[in-house]
Parts: sequence; structure tokens; C-alpha cells
Amino acid sequence: MEKKKVLFFIYQMGSGGAARTMLNIINNLDRTRFTPILVTLNYDGDYEEYVKPDIKFIKLRTKRLRSAIFPLAKVIRNEKAAIVFSTIPNYNTIAILAKLVSFTRAKNVVREAAYLGGDFSTNIKLMMYGLLYRLSSKIIALSKGVKDNLVNRYKVSAKNVDVIYNPVDLEGIEHNIQTGQIADEHQSIFNDNAKVMITAGRLVKDKDHKTLLNAFAKVNTRLHAKLVILGQGELEQSLKEQAKKLNIADKVFFIGFQRNPYIYFRHADLFVLSSIHEGFGHVLAESLAAGTPVVSTYCKPGAAEVLNHGEFGVMCEVGDAEDMAAKIYETLTLNEEQLTRMIEKGKKRASDFAAKAIVKQYENTFANTIGEYNRDIDRG
Repeated sequence: MEKKKVLFFIYQMGSGGAARTMLNIINNLDRTRFTPILVTLNYDGDYEEYVKPDIKFIKLRTKRLRSAIFPLAKVIRNEKAAIVFSTIPNYNTIAILAKLVSFTRAKNVVREAAYLGGDFSTNIKLMMYGLLYRLSSKIIALSKGVKDNLVNRYKVSAKNVDVIYNPVDLEGIEHNIQTGQIADEHQSIFNDNAKVMITAGRLVKDKDHKTLLNAFAKVNTRLHAKLVILGQGELEQSLKEQAKKLNIADKVFFIGFQRNPYIYFRHADLFVLSSIHEGFGHVLAESLAAGTPVVSTYCKPGAAEVLNHGEFGVMCEVGDAEDMAAKIYETLTLNEEQLTRMIEKGKKRASDFAAKAIVKQYENTFANTIGEYNRDIDRG
């Protein structure tokens, strides 16, 4: 197959999961088959420095998503892209519209990562996204649960949806652990006999750090423990106030975004995910890869798939601080043999999401879609 250009469009290469996934795909894409092009809005992102130097990186001259349609269309046309790949509903919408006004035969491949919907108005909005998604050549869902949601709420055809799990850069994680170092100002957190729990994610409602703090307060009455929270977000101040009210403020550490979270994972005794919803639960797979035991809520639909309903990590009910505290205590008090077995099983599970293997699945989807692209050209 002749090498074809795949244009990857994302808002910015920020510190979120979508950008991390995009980075893993684009860096691992087979250069003998595809030429990747990365396009973002005019923002600087934390992950930009990790984009491989052979990748053409274009920033549109706008910071407004709605203003990106025509500039993106121009790039699609000028670069003669065969595939336009995008992720997240708002960005997918812009990518589909840009392809349409580019007046080219490029094919849209959109990725849906979220498990959205529930109330009437949101479901109607998702049906509108679904109408646009039908204009794409392929939809990629990052879990089986997300695919079911796309079919049921977006009203798209199941035949047009492929399930491809998130790629996890196992080699990169291990390299960061072996070469990384916990920041000097955080060394004291890990330097005594306390059991250290860690979590990572944006400080927003859906991550439900509120329940995590309540659970930690209960655990702290039974164990000498600390809680490390990686991430930034709008709820940081209210969560700090909650920690004060629970009398645990001196044992909870808000350390913001860390470029190398994996060294922190490795030094922690336990990773806890308290989310209400997760399309996949990328950070769970990363924690398993780092050799850190996991306690997670049954956040729909991803966590149950990543942990196979508790086979590779301990699971608790969403929003239930009592259950979460019990599962955390249970895991932190495992004996050495039980702990080793859990860590080994977790690492084996993480290998199922190895970036190189997952990216092969993306390549197959791109190649199949490009087959349609070539047929369109032949017809033209």
C-alpha cells in the first residue's frame, strides 16, 4: 500500500487523557505505511515535547474551536490527507465539518471516549452528534460499554463502530520509573512507614474526590496513611476545605500535574480511582503497568472492563465511602504473598493494552478506511 497521510486533530496537546492517547497513537504509527500530521489550535500543551520530531506539527491560527473549521479544511486539502482522525464529540464535529468543506475525498475516523447521557436533554444532544457521526467512515469506541452507548444513545449503526482500547506506553512508563525521581519537595511524603494512597485525574465532579476524601478519613482511623492527589481543576479549593473539616488536611497532599506521575505510582502502596464515569480508565492500566495495586469504583463502563470485574484489581461501589474505605483497608493489609500475586496479575493485564499492539488495530482500521478512499478515487 502506498503511504497515506493521516491527519490527527485535537484541541491541544494538553495534560488530559485524550492528548495522551493521541500521543501514543501518533508516536507508534508505522511510518512505512502512514505519514502522520498533527494539527491543534493555537495553544501550547504539556505533551508537545514528547511528540516525535519526524511528525509534522501544525497549529491553526485560532484558539476558538468554532473558528477552526475553514483553517482545518485548508490543511486537509493542502496536505492531501487520506484520513482525518479526531476524538471527543465537539472536536469530532469540527473535524467532520472541516472535511466536508475541504471538498476532498478524505475519510473521517472519529474516536469516542466518553460514556455520556442519561437525562433527556443530553440524550437529544447525543442523537445530534450521532447524525454527524454517520457522515464519518468509521467510529472507534474505547470500550464495549462506550460502543453500546453509541448505538443506544447516539443512534449510530453497530456495524460502523470498532472497539479499540486505549494504548498504554509500557516501555515509556518503565523508562520514566527507572530514570525518574520524586521531586525534592515530595520526598518526605514517602519517607516514613505510612501507607501511601495515590490518585490522579482532573479535580472535577465526575472524578468524585469528595467520596475518596471521606473514605480516606475512615481508613486513617485504622492505619497510619497518607493520600497523594495528582491533578488540577476547579474543585481544588473546596476539596482542601473538605480535608480540613475531616481533620486530615495534614495527611492529604495536592501536588498538581506531574510530568512523570509513574514514579509516584511506583512508590505508592495503592492507587485509588473514585470516578463516577470512565469510558476506559486509562490511569488504571497505567497504574497496573507501574506495579501498583488498584482499588476502583465500578465507574461505567471502562473500569470493569480494564479490571475484568475485579480479577485484576479490587472494585467498590460508586459514591459509597464506607465500601471504598473497606476495600482500601483490605488491600493495604494484604500479606506479602497476596500483594505480589496482585501486582504480577496487574502487570500481565497491562500488557493487553501495550501501545504497539493497540496501534496495530488503529492501523488496520485506517488501512481498511483508506481502501474505501482509494475506491472513491478510482470512481472519480
